[in-house]
Amino acid sequence: MIPVLISGGSGTRLWPVSRNKWPKQFCNLFEESLQSLSLRRVAKLGSPLILTSHTLKDLTEKKLKEVHISAKPLYEPQAKNTAPAIAFLCRYLAMNGLENEVVGIFPSDHLIEKEDEFIHAVSLAVKEAQQGFIVTLGIQPHYPATGFGYIKTEKDVSLSESGIESFKVSQFIEKPSVEKAKALIQSQTCYWNAGIFIFQVQNMIRFFKKKAPDIWAPLENLKQDLSNVNQVYDQFRNVSIDYAVLEKLSKDELRCVPCDIGWNDIGSWDAISEIQGLEKKNQSRVDYNSKNNFLHSQKDKSYAFIGVDDLIVVDTKDALLIAKKGQSQDVRIVVEKMKLISPEVTVNHIDEDRPWGGFEVLKNTEDYKTKVVHVLPQSQISYQSHNKREEHWLVAQGQGEVVLDEKIIPIKKGSYIKIPQGAKHRIRNTGKEMMEFVELQLGTYFGEDDIIRYQDDYQRN
Repeated sequence: MIPVLISGGSGTRLWPVSRNKWPKQFCNLFEESLQSLSLRRVAKLGSPLILTSHTLKDLTEKKLKEVHISAKPLYEPQAKNTAPAIAFLCRYLAMNGLENEVVGIFPSDHLIEKEDEFIHAVSLAVKEAQQGFIVTLGIQPHYPATGFGYIKTEKDVSLSESGIESFKVSQFIEKPSVEKAKALIQSQTCYWNAGIFIFQVQNMIRFFKKKAPDIWAPLENLKQDLSNVNQVYDQFRNVSIDYAVLEKLSKDELRCVPCDIGWNDIGSWDAISEIQGLEKKNQSRVDYNSKNNFLHSQKDKSYAFIGVDDLIVVDTKDALLIAKKGQSQDVRIVVEKMKLISPEVTVNHIDEDRPWGGFEVLKNTEDYKTKVVHVLPQSQISYQSHNKREEHWLVAQGQGEVVLDEKIIPIKKGSYIKIPQGAKHRIRNTGKEMMEFVELQLGTYFGEDDIIRYQDDYQRN
C-alpha cells in the first residue's frame, strides 16, 4: 500500500511549544518528533508520501533528512481542509498510473504506542479496501470524550482475521455531549474517529465525482507538472473529507475496523500530562506542599512549586504557559489574544530552522539584532543582499568560505567578516562539522523579509 501522512496544523493547541510555523508534529515532546515517529511506523507498510502545506516545505525536508527515511513530499499551495487535500492526492496518484493502489491516510501528529496491533488492523483494512470499500479505523473509546467524532457500526461482522474484525458503518456522529457520549460507549458499537482511513484510489475518485463533484471538477484540469495547482486550489471550498464524502456514503460502501492501538491525538497539554513516563525528571526541581503538577521545560534552569496543585507549566525561551489541569483546551483562546499583543510569539520560536541549518535570536532591539547562526556540513545560505542593514559575522566554530560580491574569502574559527548594506553575500560550510557564527545586524530594519535572493539551493524566492 501507499501510506500517506497528512501534515498540517496551526500550532495553537500545544502553544507555546507549537507555533504557526512549527506545528505539533515537529515538536520534540518525545525522544523524536511525532512526525518522525509516524514516518517510522508507516514505513513498515510501504514507501511513505507526506501531504503537507508549501509553507512547511523547508521544515519537512530538513526533518526528512534527519530521520533517514525516503518519503516523497507532495505540497499543497494553501490549506483547504482534508477533502481538497485527498482529492488532490488521488488526482496526482492517478496521473502517475497508481489508480489501482490502496492508500492509507494517517495524521502525522498522533501517538500510537501499540504498533503491532496497528499493523494488523491496517492489514485487515487493506483487504476490505481491495474489495471496493472505504475503510476507517475505529479507536476503542476509554471514556466519554466530547472532543472526538464517533463511528457507529452494525453488529454483523464483515471480515475477520487473527482476532480483528471489520463491520459495516451505519453513522458518523460529531462531537457529542457527555450524556450522549456515555450512551454511545455503552452501546459497544461506537468508536472514536481518529481520521485514519484506507481506500483504493480509483474508488475514492469515483466517490468524489458522485458525492462532491464541485471539488473534483477543478482537478480535471490539473497539469501533469502541477504548474497550475495554485489556480486549481483557488476553486476549492474549505471542507473536511468526512463532510464532503464519507458521511454521504451508504453502509454498503463503508467499513470500520475497531482496534485498541494505544492511540492518543496529543490534542492538549492535559493529554500530554497524562502520558506515563513522558515528563522529564528535572534534577533542579523542588516541590514543597505541592502535588500533581506537570512541567515541560525547554530551558536549563531551576524550578520550585510551593503550595500549588494540579498545574501545567510549559516554559520555552520566549514564552511561559501556566494552566490549571482540565483547562488546557483554552490555550487556543489565549493564542488568539496573544496575536493582538505579541503576534510573533504565536508564529515562530526565537530558534528558527532553515534547510541549510538555522539560527537563534539573542537580542532584537530598535538599534541592532544579534543571532547565533549554525550552518550544516556541506551546506550554504542563499546568495543574497539586504537593503536596510549591514551585518558583522564572527566565526565561533567550523570552517568554510564567504562569497562577498563574487570574491571568495576563506574563514575559520575566529574569522571576522563585515557585510556592507546592499552587498551580495553567502556563507558556505565546506567542513564535516557544524559551523557556528555570531551575527550582529545594524541598520533601520531587521526583518527576515529584507532579503533579495540571487541564487538558492532550495528554490526559495
